[in-house]
Amino acid sequence: MKRKPVKKARRAAPPLRAKVKQPRVAGRTAAAGQPVARALASVGLDVREKLRIYRYMVLLRSMDERMLSLQRQGRIGFYGSTYGQEAATLASAAALERQDWIVPGLREAFTMVLRGYPLGPWLAQLFGNRADPSKGRQMPSHQASRSVNQVSWSSVIGTQLPHAVGVAYAAKLRQEPVVVAAYLGDGATSSSAFAEALGLAKRLAAPVVFCCQNNHWSISLPLSRQTAETRLTKKAEAFGLPARRVDGNSIDEVYLATRAAVEAARAGGGPSFIELVTYRLGAHSTSDDPTRYRDQKEVDAWLAKDPLARAKRELIAARAWTDAKDKALMKESEAAVRAAVAAVESEGPPDPSTLFEDLYAEPPALLAEQQAMLAAELAAEPRVRP
Repeated sequence: MKRKPVKKARRAAPPLRAKVKQPRVAGRTAAAGQPVARALASVGLDVREKLRIYRYMVLLRSMDERMLSLQRQGRIGFYGSTYGQEAATLASAAALERQDWIVPGLREAFTMVLRGYPLGPWLAQLFGNRADPSKGRQMPSHQASRSVNQVSWSSVIGTQLPHAVGVAYAAKLRQEPVVVAAYLGDGATSSSAFAEALGLAKRLAAPVVFCCQNNHWSISLPLSRQTAETRLTKKAEAFGLPARRVDGNSIDEVYLATRAAVEAARAGGGPSFIELVTYRLGAHSTSDDPTRYRDQKEVDAWLAKDPLARAKRELIAARAWTDAKDKALMKESEAAVRAAVAAVESEGPPDPSTLFEDLYAEPPALLAEQQAMLAAELAAEPRVRP
């Protein structure tokens, strides 16, 4: 009996060769093979873009302060602050193009607002009420929206990273000029998902940039105890990824490093890793008390490196900003947050009928029957709801 010939395996899809506008250097366009980092470094960050990023950093700081207060008053259930990490978070997101995707960790939810998402619906998610686009189904601080290409973060450490690789590989297969920014903290580099994601990204040459916010603490565990290799770039290099370590409290360094990595990935250069060295000045979340495990002297040393204070000094030195303008911006940001809270907090709870939505394109008969039963019960005996 003759054996059937074995079919040859299909060759892997060729790397994405998107047509992207290369940065101009000294009156000419940088060649595709020239290191993008060198090209962008010679251009520098436009002061107008730096000022835009700074404005959102101030708004985020105002938001964090207000939300921590609301959580302590019992008006929201949970909140994860970005205090001290504003530059690492927002400057990296600002380096993306509109079509790019963000797969975030805990600290990156506010990048949605930077990318154009309205402040009201973003806040409503924290209350989980009728104004919440996710209909109260998510834990607070888990915002997401297709309108700005951002998915919800995962409360489980590191599990978002393989998903980010999948999103990037899908874009590559479709030959779309899309890059994915996959965010993680230093603790996630010790997770199995980290190893899986970086190994897969390298094998598939996926257009993904891993943005690691090294804030020195994995909740209550310091960096020196959670990993033997404290230079996290070394972990990425072990998987063959180009890796870069930058000052995460510098808008300029974060933006230029991320922009270089993003454009290299868009041009078919595959995945890369950026370690953003920063510090978590506040608690891990509202469920945490860092005074139980952290020396205040360490916090004070990093307070002197506050990214907002640094950016303000640099903008004033560049004659693009003044103390008077800064005070006005602070008041404006605080007022914007207060107005947004007032607009959405009074909304009632989600309609119970929404429990049955977004499950099936065509609801099965059993689900439709259950929905009708609930509607009849609520109509016959209305409940007093908070």
